[in-house]
Amino acid sequence: MTDPVSVGNPLTLDVDYPDRSLNRLTSAFRIILVVAVAIPFAALEAGILAFPVLMTLVFRRKYPRWWFDWNLEYMRFANRFIAYLLLFRDEYPSIDEEQSVHMHMVEPEGGRAVSRWLPLVKWILAIPHYVVLLALGVATVFAVIVAWFAILFTGRYPRVLFDFVVGVMRWENRVVANAFALATDQYPPFRLRT
Repeated sequence: MTDPVSVGNPLTLDVDYPDRSLNRLTSAFRIILVVAVAIPFAALEAGILAFPVLMTLVFRRKYPRWWFDWNLEYMRFANRFIAYLLLFRDEYPSIDEEQSVHMHMVEPEGGRAVSRWLPLVKWILAIPHYVVLLALGVATVFAVIVAWFAILFTGRYPRVLFDFVVGVMRWENRVVANAFALATDQYPPFRLRT
Protein backbone atom coordinates (compact mmCIF):
# COMPACT_ATOMS: atom_id res chain seq x y z
CA MET A 1 0.00 0.00 0.00
CA THR A 2 1.32 3.39 -0.96
CA ASP A 3 1.20 6.28 1.47
CA PRO A 4 0.09 9.58 -0.17
CA VAL A 5 2.71 11.60 1.69
CA SER A 6 5.57 9.34 0.62
CA VAL A 7 4.76 9.67 -3.10
CA GLY A 8 4.01 13.39 -3.02
CA ASN A 9 0.37 13.01 -4.09
CA PRO A 10 -2.48 13.98 -1.77
CA LEU A 11 -4.43 10.92 -2.96
CA THR A 12 -3.44 7.35 -3.69
CA LEU A 13 -5.58 4.58 -5.09
CA ASP A 14 -4.65 0.93 -5.44
CA VAL A 15 -6.82 -2.01 -6.40
CA ASP A 16 -5.77 -5.58 -5.64
CA TYR A 17 -5.40 -7.65 -8.79
CA PRO A 18 -7.83 -10.60 -8.73
CA ASP A 19 -5.19 -13.32 -8.73
CA ARG A 20 -7.81 -16.04 -9.16
CA SER A 21 -10.58 -16.96 -11.56
CA LEU A 22 -13.44 -14.50 -11.62
CA ASN A 23 -17.05 -15.67 -11.66
CA ARG A 24 -18.02 -15.89 -15.32
CA LEU A 25 -21.77 -15.86 -14.68
CA THR A 26 -21.84 -12.70 -12.55
CA SER A 27 -19.35 -11.05 -14.92
CA ALA A 28 -21.63 -11.84 -17.87
CA PHE A 29 -24.61 -10.12 -16.21
CA ARG A 30 -22.74 -7.43 -14.27
CA ILE A 31 -24.52 -4.56 -15.98
CA ILE A 32 -27.83 -5.89 -14.60
CA LEU A 33 -26.47 -6.73 -11.14
CA VAL A 34 -25.08 -3.24 -10.66
CA VAL A 35 -28.46 -1.47 -10.98
CA ALA A 36 -29.33 -1.81 -7.27
CA VAL A 37 -26.21 0.17 -6.31
CA ALA A 38 -26.25 2.51 -9.31
CA ILE A 39 -29.53 4.23 -8.42
CA PRO A 40 -28.56 5.49 -4.93
CA PHE A 41 -25.02 6.14 -6.17
CA ALA A 42 -26.31 8.43 -8.94
CA ALA A 43 -28.57 10.25 -6.48
CA LEU A 44 -25.63 11.02 -4.19
CA GLU A 45 -23.23 11.98 -6.98
CA ALA A 46 -24.85 15.29 -7.88
CA GLY A 47 -22.93 18.03 -6.10
CA ILE A 48 -22.42 16.32 -2.78
CA LEU A 49 -18.64 16.54 -2.84
CA ALA A 50 -18.02 20.13 -3.86
CA PHE A 51 -20.76 22.58 -3.00
CA PRO A 52 -20.87 22.37 0.84
CA VAL A 53 -17.07 22.37 1.09
CA LEU A 54 -16.83 25.26 -1.36
CA MET A 55 -19.14 27.34 0.83
CA THR A 56 -17.26 26.58 4.05
CA LEU A 57 -13.90 27.30 2.44
CA VAL A 58 -14.97 30.61 0.91
CA PHE A 59 -16.97 31.95 3.86
CA ARG A 60 -15.29 30.31 6.85
CA ARG A 61 -11.85 29.30 5.43
CA LYS A 62 -12.35 25.90 6.94
CA TYR A 63 -12.61 22.35 5.66
CA PRO A 64 -14.48 20.56 8.46
CA ARG A 65 -12.94 17.23 9.42
CA TRP A 66 -16.31 15.50 9.38
CA TRP A 67 -16.96 16.70 5.82
CA PHE A 68 -13.52 15.50 4.72
CA ASP A 69 -14.31 12.10 6.28
CA TRP A 70 -17.68 12.04 4.49
CA ASN A 71 -16.11 12.88 1.13
CA LEU A 72 -13.31 10.35 1.62
CA GLU A 73 -15.70 7.55 2.56
CA TYR A 74 -18.03 8.47 -0.29
CA MET A 75 -15.11 8.38 -2.75
CA ARG A 76 -14.01 5.02 -1.34
CA PHE A 77 -17.51 3.61 -1.80
CA ALA A 78 -17.71 5.08 -5.30
CA ASN A 79 -14.45 3.37 -6.21
CA ARG A 80 -15.64 0.01 -4.83
CA PHE A 81 -18.76 0.43 -6.96
CA ILE A 82 -16.68 1.33 -10.03
CA ALA A 83 -14.31 -1.61 -9.38
CA TYR A 84 -17.33 -3.93 -9.29
CA LEU A 85 -18.76 -2.39 -12.47
CA LEU A 86 -15.39 -2.68 -14.24
CA LEU A 87 -15.27 -6.42 -13.40
CA PHE A 88 -12.33 -6.21 -10.96
CA ARG A 89 -14.19 -8.05 -8.21
CA ASP A 90 -16.95 -10.63 -7.85
CA GLU A 91 -18.02 -9.38 -4.40
CA TYR A 92 -20.85 -6.89 -4.33
CA PRO A 93 -19.49 -3.47 -3.25
CA SER A 94 -19.51 -3.06 0.50
CA ILE A 95 -20.88 0.12 2.00
CA ASP A 96 -18.30 0.15 4.79
CA GLU A 97 -15.49 -2.38 4.23
CA GLU A 98 -12.39 -1.58 2.19
CA GLN A 99 -12.54 -4.86 0.21
CA SER A 100 -9.83 -4.73 -2.48
CA VAL A 101 -9.92 -1.00 -3.23
CA HIS A 102 -7.49 1.04 -1.14
CA MET A 103 -7.80 4.82 -1.22
CA HIS A 104 -5.96 7.24 1.03
CA MET A 105 -6.17 11.00 0.98
CA VAL A 106 -4.18 13.51 3.02
CA GLU A 107 -6.43 15.62 5.23
CA PRO A 108 -6.15 19.37 4.53
CA GLU A 109 -5.40 20.22 8.20
CA GLY A 110 -8.74 21.73 9.09
CA GLY A 111 -8.87 23.60 5.80
CA ARG A 112 -5.82 25.73 6.50
CA ALA A 113 -3.81 23.93 3.81
CA VAL A 114 -6.43 24.74 1.16
CA SER A 115 -6.77 28.12 -0.51
CA ARG A 116 -9.85 30.18 0.26
CA TRP A 117 -10.58 31.43 -3.27
CA LEU A 118 -8.94 28.82 -5.53
CA PRO A 119 -11.86 26.38 -5.07
CA LEU A 120 -14.02 28.77 -7.08
CA VAL A 121 -11.95 28.08 -10.22
CA LYS A 122 -10.48 24.61 -9.67
CA TRP A 123 -13.09 23.01 -11.90
CA ILE A 124 -11.99 25.35 -14.72
CA LEU A 125 -8.30 24.62 -14.14
CA ALA A 126 -9.08 20.91 -14.47
CA ILE A 127 -10.34 21.27 -18.08
CA PRO A 128 -7.11 19.85 -19.60
CA HIS A 129 -7.59 16.79 -17.39
CA TYR A 130 -11.21 16.42 -18.54
CA VAL A 131 -10.09 16.36 -22.17
CA VAL A 132 -7.45 13.70 -21.56
CA LEU A 133 -9.74 11.71 -19.25
CA LEU A 134 -12.48 11.74 -21.89
CA ALA A 135 -10.14 10.06 -24.36
CA LEU A 136 -8.91 7.67 -21.66
CA GLY A 137 -12.53 6.95 -20.74
CA VAL A 138 -13.27 5.82 -24.29
CA ALA A 139 -10.16 3.62 -24.21
CA THR A 140 -11.30 2.26 -20.83
CA VAL A 141 -14.67 1.22 -22.26
CA PHE A 142 -12.91 -0.78 -24.97
CA ALA A 143 -10.46 -2.25 -22.44
CA VAL A 144 -13.30 -3.38 -20.19
CA ILE A 145 -15.16 -4.94 -23.13
CA VAL A 146 -12.03 -6.89 -24.07
CA ALA A 147 -11.56 -7.86 -20.40
CA TRP A 148 -15.22 -8.96 -20.23
CA PHE A 149 -14.66 -11.37 -23.12
CA ALA A 150 -11.40 -12.55 -21.56
CA ILE A 151 -13.18 -13.26 -18.27
CA LEU A 152 -15.98 -15.13 -20.05
CA PHE A 153 -13.50 -17.36 -21.88
CA THR A 154 -10.61 -17.68 -19.42
CA GLY A 155 -11.98 -16.51 -16.08
CA ARG A 156 -9.06 -14.05 -15.77
CA TYR A 157 -8.79 -10.28 -16.12
CA PRO A 158 -5.77 -9.55 -18.38
CA ARG A 159 -3.14 -7.86 -16.19
CA VAL A 160 -2.18 -5.18 -18.71
CA LEU A 161 -5.83 -4.11 -19.10
CA PHE A 162 -6.30 -4.20 -15.34
CA ASP A 163 -3.29 -1.92 -14.78
CA PHE A 164 -4.48 0.50 -17.46
CA VAL A 165 -8.03 0.77 -16.09
CA VAL A 166 -6.79 1.19 -12.49
CA GLY A 167 -4.44 3.91 -13.74
CA VAL A 168 -7.34 5.78 -15.32
CA MET A 169 -9.33 5.43 -12.07
CA ARG A 170 -6.34 6.78 -10.12
CA TRP A 171 -5.98 9.78 -12.43
CA GLU A 172 -9.69 10.55 -12.29
CA ASN A 173 -9.69 10.35 -8.49
CA ARG A 174 -6.79 12.80 -8.22
CA VAL A 175 -8.77 15.26 -10.36
CA VAL A 176 -11.88 14.73 -8.22
CA ALA A 177 -9.87 15.26 -5.00
CA ASN A 178 -8.57 18.56 -6.38
CA ALA A 179 -11.48 20.02 -8.34
CA PHE A 180 -14.55 18.64 -6.57
CA ALA A 181 -13.72 17.29 -3.10
CA LEU A 182 -11.45 20.36 -2.82
CA ALA A 183 -9.16 18.47 -0.45
CA THR A 184 -5.93 19.78 -1.99
CA ASP A 185 -4.54 22.71 -3.94
CA GLN A 186 -1.85 20.51 -5.51
CA TYR A 187 -2.58 20.31 -9.23
CA PRO A 188 -3.02 16.64 -10.23
CA PRO A 189 -0.28 15.11 -12.36
CA PHE A 190 -0.97 13.89 -15.91
CA ARG A 191 -0.14 10.23 -15.35
CA LEU A 192 -1.71 6.82 -14.76
CA ARG A 193 0.72 5.48 -12.17
CA THR A 194 0.95 6.51 -8.52
